[in-house]
Amino acid sequence: MAAHKTTLCLILLAACLAAATDGKLSPEYYSTTCPGAPAIVQAGVVAALKNETRMGASLLRLHFHDCFVNGCDASILLDDNATFVGEKTASPNNKSIRGYEVIDKIKGQVEKECPGVVSCADILALAARDSVVYLGGPSWEVSLGRRDSLNASKEAAEVSLPEPTFNLSDLAVNFWAQGLSFRDMVALSGAHTIGMARCTTFRDHIYNDSDIEPSFARSLQQFCPPRGHDDVLAPLDLRTPAQFDNSYYVNLVNYKGLLHSDQELFHGDSADRSLARTLYESNRPSEGFLNGDDDLEEMGGGTIKPFMDNPAAAIVRNYADEPAVFLEDFAKGMIKMGEIKPLTGSAGEIRKFCGKVN
Repeated sequence: MAAHKTTLCLILLAACLAAATDGKLSPEYYSTTCPGAPAIVQAGVVAALKNETRMGASLLRLHFHDCFVNGCDASILLDDNATFVGEKTASPNNKSIRGYEVIDKIKGQVEKECPGVVSCADILALAARDSVVYLGGPSWEVSLGRRDSLNASKEAAEVSLPEPTFNLSDLAVNFWAQGLSFRDMVALSGAHTIGMARCTTFRDHIYNDSDIEPSFARSLQQFCPPRGHDDVLAPLDLRTPAQFDNSYYVNLVNYKGLLHSDQELFHGDSADRSLARTLYESNRPSEGFLNGDDDLEEMGGGTIKPFMDNPAAAIVRNYADEPAVFLEDFAKGMIKMGEIKPLTGSAGEIRKFCGKVN
């Protein structure tokens, strides 16, 4: 009888170990191998944000830019080597992505606790969630078990990441290429409720676009001239730049989006809106994020025509009016984004240092 129980325990143990390495992500992935990892990451994030609040947006952006380039595999953290040119110097990341040193510090602390167990990719996912929570945003359950890539690609980063000059249809295609829905696109764009942007990323919008409130444009032109001062910063959300809330969408409704790509969610030229509408209609049956034009009319507050032309505008208006809806959808979108093509099982590796392969 004792031998039978011992055998049964061994079988159950083997099953648990197999579940942890069968290629599936799980919130409990480190529950036996490194149960303290989430708390270590959280403490590192809190310390970093107490030192510099802006770092919260930077850590969130690191995770986003990682996942959109060949999946959530920490490839964005790799330095160039003799084999490849990495993603750090790709145009969407160069002079823009920050927080590498924070992740390196957290990784070092985790390694002291559990050497060779917790991936840099999982640290990025946890740090993004903890940053949002610290700044007043929603929490969500982070599934773990990602492994780290063995390479990175500057070229892939150049073509995979959305640009601040994107039109509405460009954004829709870019997000759908990652398996994310129209609603995910609008919700995840709400990450721009925190953080800063460089003059060079919004210069064309404040000088050449018509879908911007004139006094807002003039205020930005005071420190972002037509030429030069490329690295001067402005908050992506002029209302509450250090608080994770729905002010980003209130700004868009008032035509005070900082980036061209932001304001496209509540505007877009007629041809682009038409293409976006076509993309929306072709994808909607499998989406379930809007149940047809009745929902568009309800969310549009009776002003149905603009919202029929641009389905993103209906969602923007909804988020501006209903902050709880935005926060819930953002959390759902982050869960989906965090599961883009992860390396699991025996693929990749667990890096000892996030900036280089073992």
